[in-house]
Amino acid sequence: MAARTQTAPAGRVPLMAGNWKMNLDHLQGTHLVQKLDWTLKDAKHDHAAVEVAVLPPFTDLRSVQTLVEGDQLELKYGAQDLSPHTSGAYTGDISGAFLAKLGCTYVAVGHSERRDGHGETDEVVAAKVKAAYAHGLTPILCCGEGLEVRREGGQVAHVVAQLRAALDGVTPEQAASVVIAYEPIWAIGTGEVATPDDAQEVCAAIRSLLAELYGADIADGVRVLYGGSVKANNVAAIMAQEDVDGALVGGASIDPAEFASICRYRDHLATS
Repeated sequence: MAARTQTAPAGRVPLMAGNWKMNLDHLQGTHLVQKLDWTLKDAKHDHAAVEVAVLPPFTDLRSVQTLVEGDQLELKYGAQDLSPHTSGAYTGDISGAFLAKLGCTYVAVGHSERRDGHGETDEVVAAKVKAAYAHGLTPILCCGEGLEVRREGGQVAHVVAQLRAALDGVTPEQAASVVIAYEPIWAIGTGEVATPDDAQEVCAAIRSLLAELYGADIADGVRVLYGGSVKANNVAAIMAQEDVDGALVGGASIDPAEFASICRYRDHLATS
């Protein structure tokens, strides 16, 4: 049976964002972007219909910028994190001002690996969201629950609480451009499996929260991504969900052929 087609408003252009994590040096990153661009061009990919972005490590960004701008590629790019501070004695931090100077469009904020591995609190995530907006960057605001929360049935309440905290002080004008990425942490590397219905349940709750905070018009325009082990063989079913507008792709994004296939998810709809 064919997957049902997505019914999102026309204004919500699907976004496929590849999070490379701590993989690929600047030379490898350049080669990956070249291969990804070639693969998408060979498939006559329409970037206006499905936006494609990559989030390389900080040290790769200048090389990616040079390639994208020099060859006038349609790919977007961004960073995996930023400092809540603009400048100063913050050893190891990267300012949003630096990312903006490198031409970044996006920056991931509050990824589960930052929250869990680096102890980032909701307050830190909220400060980083504000820093992104201060420097003209679009935050990809990540949220998600662990296995214990999921088993107790608290996933919606947990994610809603994370987003309320992260969006505190964000204006309606700013919220209109935010991208939300839902990560079912419980289904990543645990042996548990997240279904498209699992994704829809939480993504719909996210949109309901946005409507409560900012009104239905803004909520209907915000893109909500799914970030749970997305691959070419499951993306069509995920994207068929009404409130899923794209994917934050991890490991599969450093395989240019696989990521390109994910970006061309509409090609899979007829056979899903």
